[in-house]
Amino acid sequence: MSEMGIVCSLLLMAFAGIGVDLIGNELKRTKLQNTLDRAVLAAADLEQILDPTLVVNDYMDKMDLGDALASVSVQTGLNYKTVSGDAHVVSSANFMKALGVENLQANATAAAEEKIAKVEISMVLDISGSMADNNKLRNMRNASNTFIDTVLGEKTQDLISISLVPYSEHVNAGPLITNEMRVNWRHGYSHCLEFPNSEFSSTALDLDMTYEQMQHFQWNYFGNNDRDDTVCPRFAYERITPFSQDASALKAQVAQLQPRAGTSIFLGMKWGTALLDPSTRGIATALQGSGNMDGAFAGRPAEFDDVETLKTVVLMTDGQHDRSFRIQDWAYNSASEVSHWDRYNLWYYLVREVSSRNRGYFYQQKYNAQTGDALLDDICDAAKANGIVIWSIGFEVTDHGASVMANCASSPSHFFRVQGSEIQDAFYSIARAINQLRLTQ
Repeated sequence: MSEMGIVCSLLLMAFAGIGVDLIGNELKRTKLQNTLDRAVLAAADLEQILDPTLVVNDYMDKMDLGDALASVSVQTGLNYKTVSGDAHVVSSANFMKALGVENLQANATAAAEEKIAKVEISMVLDISGSMADNNKLRNMRNASNTFIDTVLGEKTQDLISISLVPYSEHVNAGPLITNEMRVNWRHGYSHCLEFPNSEFSSTALDLDMTYEQMQHFQWNYFGNNDRDDTVCPRFAYERITPFSQDASALKAQVAQLQPRAGTSIFLGMKWGTALLDPSTRGIATALQGSGNMDGAFAGRPAEFDDVETLKTVVLMTDGQHDRSFRIQDWAYNSASEVSHWDRYNLWYYLVREVSSRNRGYFYQQKYNAQTGDALLDDICDAAKANGIVIWSIGFEVTDHGASVMANCASSPSHFFRVQGSEIQDAFYSIARAINQLRLTQ
């Protein structure tokens, strides 16, 4: 072999030896990094009750890397835990000693954070008349209680708020909310507001607008002068409860809900999204100032671009849109006429006092099913454009109703079509998903 061949062979052997040393060091670094990554992730888990430093040390010891751990840093707060670590392994060089390199060092750094984000939830529940069938109301109550208990845990104190929005053919926003708005008040029997169709293209409430108060009357006729089933829900327990973290109070309100009137999903969704829109912050601030809203939620609703706040709607219905009627203006334009329709069920009066050929002059159709579907599409699109996560539940609905609700949801996986007690599983799954969404690493 020539001298040049010998030199080349020696050089190849030297490079191969250096490669062996470097590969060995890289394998050690990879093992070190992977172990440290797993260690800090486990230590940063908010459900981890052990001391974070002990957790990291335990992981490293079990992989025979205990001596490699150089430092562990832990930071904790009300809604977060951050754990970071550094580790080093020194090993003797074999082939590289000839080049004057005695040792090789493998380094690893890792950090993990688990954080409970602030969450604003609008829980929009159907209480229309069909909820009286097939134990649906009882199943919905049980499911709602499961949801409330799951999302409002000890670790969510002052972080997660629920706005409860019961709806049927209309939504009773209650006097506390509507007194902070411009309203053409006609009566004090109930507190529902009419929205122009254009308002469903936005999640905001236009506080510069003067809203018309919904008429107070009962459309459904049961053969007597019944007035408990009014188009606008009239009782205190049917009003919106905004920004609450009082699980007991929320469940107590759900327990009182009763089936009534028709179904206007779009109106429930409008109010649900409005309570997530920054336009209603002034209303929330006024409620806090008067002691009618938890002071811990000052500044809510947060801005849509607030990276620390998740906004979500849980929208549930057991039906689909149908027609909704109003009394003609000529029969509802004075205080005495307003009082009259509080004393008389509309159809009880018409059947007894008005000939059949003239009854149609007393009322007009406000919405039909197609309009309701279109307005729901509009408000769902506006919510999704603002980053609101929409979960929808079709509870024993028709295929058409399921299609409408699925279209509203943020994705196919955000829609649940359920029967009977399955609604409880749906609410629980949504609650768990919300809990996961607010945990970031």
